[in-house]
Amino acid sequence: MRILLTGRSGQVGYELERSLQGLGEIVAVDRARMDLANLDQVREVIRSVRPALIVNPAAYTAVDLAESEPELAMRINAEAPAVMAEEAKKLGAALIHYSTDYVFDGAKTAAYVEGDAPNPQNVYGRSKLAGEQAIAASGVSHIILRTSWVYGMRGRNFLRTVQRLARERDELRIVADQFGAPTWCRTIAETTAHIVMKLQSVSGSAGNANIAEEVWRDYSGIYHLTAQGRTSWHGFTQAIVDHASTVRKPVVVPIATQDYPLPARRPQDSVLSSDKLMRTFCGLPDWQAALQLCLDA
Repeated sequence: MRILLTGRSGQVGYELERSLQGLGEIVAVDRARMDLANLDQVREVIRSVRPALIVNPAAYTAVDLAESEPELAMRINAEAPAVMAEEAKKLGAALIHYSTDYVFDGAKTAAYVEGDAPNPQNVYGRSKLAGEQAIAASGVSHIILRTSWVYGMRGRNFLRTVQRLARERDELRIVADQFGAPTWCRTIAETTAHIVMKLQSVSGSAGNANIAEEVWRDYSGIYHLTAQGRTSWHGFTQAIVDHASTVRKPVVVPIATQDYPLPARRPQDSVLSSDKLMRTFCGLPDWQAALQLCLDA
């Protein structure tokens, strides 16, 4: 099975290139080879590679910058996935795509399930929702994995920002009234590999050139993929600081969202229920256990 992996230099793409080894022939591309802002190039790469599966972690993820670049965010997060879905459909291939908790408004008092109505509050969330909708409308066999608060030891993310600021400052003022589930990029990659392995096993196609289309159709849809549990940005920060080996550690001060205004509005509580994914494919770790593994590694 030939797998086309986008965004190989991103934090999720980097982990996916390793987790997917042994599941097929991996053709991993970065922005230089396949720029999602260039839709003609997206088509050209897919037609030349002719994959049986496209795994697309590449995205426009600058949440605040998207407010001033809505067209670019929409092209990368919605139009490019639409092209991938169209081309995959022609090839009889499947598509795994990643989305976000930011498709929700955060007003629900319980964890969001896949069937809850989206109501994104910023450009980034709207662009990701449009990508989901385009993929579903295409008729391609697909799995959309919504995740949240992604971090790792590569690239730009909240964990690395906190580590840097903790070395520079005596006090960190962190929002304490927004809630979610920090999710390690390696958890996302390893879970994706479990999904691919399960569908290969169910279809009996492991080692063959193509995944059985009917199996992917049976499993197609949206799944929530996040670490288990719930915390605030303040709680996440405190856990990162507590793990540091330095004697001198900054004080982590809780603040309200209104005390740290940003261009893009965030959902107040965007915890996702991953029960559907865990019933169907595999378990997921608690956010604190995964963070510990990440930091220890």
